[in-house]
Amino acid sequence: MHLSKHIIISFFCILMVTGFTACNDELFTSNPDKTLAFSTDTLTFDTVFTTIGSTTEKFLIYNHHNRALNISSIRLAGGASSVFRLNVDGSRNANNSFSNIEISAHDSLYVFVEVTIDPRNSDSPVLVQDSVIFTTNGNKQQVKLEAYGQDMVLFKNKLILNDSVLSASKPYLIQGYLAIDSAKTLTIPAGCKLYFHNNANLLVYGNLNVNGSFEKPVEMRGDRLDKVKFMNPVLYNYVAGQWGGVYLLWNKGQHTLQHLNITSGYVGLYVPNTDIDELPELNLSYCRLHNFVYYGIVAQNCNLYVDNTEISNTGSATVYLSGGQHHFTHTTIANFYDSNPFEPSSRDKNPAVFIMNLYKTAPMSTTFNNCVIAGGIENELSIASRNLPEYHGAYANTYIRRSEKYDLSQFTDVRWSAKTDTVFKHPSYNYKENKYFNFTPDSVSPLRGLANKTIATQFPLDLNGNNRLADNAPDAGAYEWIPAK
Repeated sequence: MHLSKHIIISFFCILMVTGFTACNDELFTSNPDKTLAFSTDTLTFDTVFTTIGSTTEKFLIYNHHNRALNISSIRLAGGASSVFRLNVDGSRNANNSFSNIEISAHDSLYVFVEVTIDPRNSDSPVLVQDSVIFTTNGNKQQVKLEAYGQDMVLFKNKLILNDSVLSASKPYLIQGYLAIDSAKTLTIPAGCKLYFHNNANLLVYGNLNVNGSFEKPVEMRGDRLDKVKFMNPVLYNYVAGQWGGVYLLWNKGQHTLQHLNITSGYVGLYVPNTDIDELPELNLSYCRLHNFVYYGIVAQNCNLYVDNTEISNTGSATVYLSGGQHHFTHTTIANFYDSNPFEPSSRDKNPAVFIMNLYKTAPMSTTFNNCVIAGGIENELSIASRNLPEYHGAYANTYIRRSEKYDLSQFTDVRWSAKTDTVFKHPSYNYKENKYFNFTPDSVSPLRGLANKTIATQFPLDLNGNNRLADNAPDAGAYEWIPAK
């Protein structure tokens, strides 16, 4: 019995020592030399549209010491009137001020930050700043906050009833749709930027004129200017499906698009005309249509003229043609959609160029001169005709990725691809090395010197503004190979 009593007393002593040690480990140090560490000294937001709240950014607070710290104060220098808002470890308040925040030894906690900027009455982005002030053991530390606020013109389910010209001074933010009434013309000047919210579309029931330039192209893209959080640092504009697309819906439409970049929607340009007697006309020159969940161009019963243009990376057919006259010159059609690991879907089995010559379409012919049809599957050109020998097509001085050659008289001076061909500089997206898709010819590309020089003289500048006649051997496609300097 006496032994048992000693055992019990010893047990309680061990518990007391253990408890004291545990409590001692969690004692807050008041040593002024013990300060916080942060994952960044400056938290920078991507450009934020005024009146539209930002996405949430975050940073981490670290306690690298062997004792817990009591952060007596975390606050915004701008207080309750700041354009920024704080959330500290899941808590928020209207004053953007927090007291007595405990952080254990060798632990961390998140600070989340949002920003909403009032209109700045400026055409250019305006920098706004604040800072998060931390007080610990009498020490003051800070993390700076920076964001650029951009004024914009908001169109929400907007129908334009008259001939109209947009302005390039401020960007446009489209929610729902922007529509042009029947038989009316919308003109978009050089340098104009149109940002489309999720599922928003441009609906053209009349005519569309885009007048971009080399120096000031017109941009149509999604409105997410930030990065994908779980794929940092991947920009949302590198991920397809950020908005809808451009729909050209009038059977008498006359559309001229110059120096236009359309990126990362569900479709690029969609012409769904079912009238085989009235065909709209679509002219593209120096355009870039890139990165879509479904199609780059769908031209159904439409006369289509394309030069010096890149159409690339789609989850289905990059160019779908059915009915009408279609003429492509110095155009690069490339589908390496599956080479971007961040796309929301996989590519289907449709080729880059899909030609459907059906009974219920207008008389049809296609012409490809000095072009490229390439991609990641064996056959990137498919001609589905009711009578292939009667198919009206002409392919000259063009590179085509197709393992099974078409034995037709319409194909002259065509280079059929080999699996070992190195065609482009970067036909994939290596985000770790910051190398995005680049469809200019490689130095050993079969595109080099393939173009017909007589035709090339009509288009002396490539899509990058380089002289394709400088070496007297113009390349096929929208881009000329330029030696490294």
